[in-house]
Amino acid sequence: MGIWRIQIATVAFIGWLLVAPFAPARVEPTHGFDLFSPQEEIQAGQQAAAQVELQLPLLPESDPIVRYVQRLGERLAAHAPGEKWPYSFHVINQKEINAFALPGGAIFVNLGTIQAADNEAQLAGVLAHEISHVVQRHGTRAASKQMAAQLPLALIGGVMGNTTLSRAAQLGISFGIGSYFLKNSRQSESEADLLGTDIMYDAGFDPHQMAVFFTKLQEQSGKQGAVAQFLSDHPDPGNRAGAVSQEVATLPAKKYRVNSAEWASVKKRADGLTPMNAEQIAAWQKDHSVAPAPQAGGVSADASMLQFDHGDYRIAYPENWRVASQANSSIVIIAPKSGSVNDVVVYGVTMGNYRSDKAGVGFGGAIAGLVDSLRHSNPDMREVGQPEDIRVNGVAGKSVDLIGHSPEAGENGKAMRERDWLVAVERHDGVLIYLVFAAPENDFEELRPVFEQMLKSLKLK
Repeated sequence: MGIWRIQIATVAFIGWLLVAPFAPARVEPTHGFDLFSPQEEIQAGQQAAAQVELQLPLLPESDPIVRYVQRLGERLAAHAPGEKWPYSFHVINQKEINAFALPGGAIFVNLGTIQAADNEAQLAGVLAHEISHVVQRHGTRAASKQMAAQLPLALIGGVMGNTTLSRAAQLGISFGIGSYFLKNSRQSESEADLLGTDIMYDAGFDPHQMAVFFTKLQEQSGKQGAVAQFLSDHPDPGNRAGAVSQEVATLPAKKYRVNSAEWASVKKRADGLTPMNAEQIAAWQKDHSVAPAPQAGGVSADASMLQFDHGDYRIAYPENWRVASQANSSIVIIAPKSGSVNDVVVYGVTMGNYRSDKAGVGFGGAIAGLVDSLRHSNPDMREVGQPEDIRVNGVAGKSVDLIGHSPEAGENGKAMRERDWLVAVERHDGVLIYLVFAAPENDFEELRPVFEQMLKSLKLK
């Protein structure tokens, strides 16, 4: 009786196999070692995007080309698996063919890429590919590996504070223009190709066109310098077209979208424009050297730096900032021309030394005394969180975030909120060398890359 039941069940199972549709094979996002939380990844991307907007000529969001790319990108991103990142899409007025994705979902595509696309699916393929880099978290995963290589994992948490962003900053890791972490490996390219294939398919676009476009660029690489950067940032993983075709073969046949009327209109408009080339953009950056805040004197994270040699330390600072020292005092102010008011910093850094008048208080007690002394000039200043351990070129120190009122009034005549970042390191004789980086609260994060660059250059004597 038992054998008969087994035979019936076996026949039933075989019959189900003959009539049941096979589920399509799907590419699952890979997972790897990543020190960044999703929230930190979004924050890192937003900071980098703010710098991109300052350093590259973007088409305004009101431009029909940008509005179209945003709608196309959103259509594709709706089919992206995994974390629901806050995707945004931007167009750079640049001739060279390229596109890149920042951690957390900000995606930039050059106007030259739109001009080079033969159809809507090819542009969709570029965007789907970049969306896939975001899904796979390729940027922060690569940065995490670098962080682990630079500092033993057992020390990462205790030495430099309790946030991955602060740890990354102290190790010189960022996601700005030209960052190593925006250049993808062949393995990352292969993953983005396959995941992008599925995203395109689900959005109704022919995935083969992604491979067609990349192959076209590969064939033109020896003839046109305009594609060199794209291939450098997106190296061919090998047999790209074949890999995409194999993935498409696992999916049910379907009728793909044809070029939309909006694509035809946008393509015509794009082809009628003359975007800037890399050399013109370099000249534009000099002519439009704008600080994250108007009062900050035209500073960007990659500004040329000068060296200030003090009796206690040496530090680099932006070439268009000024150094001023107070008579009969250890205080030094480094700020843009309009960055201070009556020797009080609005944008910039104040440096000095401090020795506690209390014996045996230790480093932590000295930091508390230093904060109290700073409150004398800004009574409403208060700490945000707890002091964090930090190392500056191998020297132990503390990092403290502060908030108070800026000496500069806002448009309404009321005092603006000011954010200060206090960093202090201990000299061999117990004296603290401290730096207070200051800016109005709304501008601080955009100036942070400059502040971090200065801090990384600090060397005690």
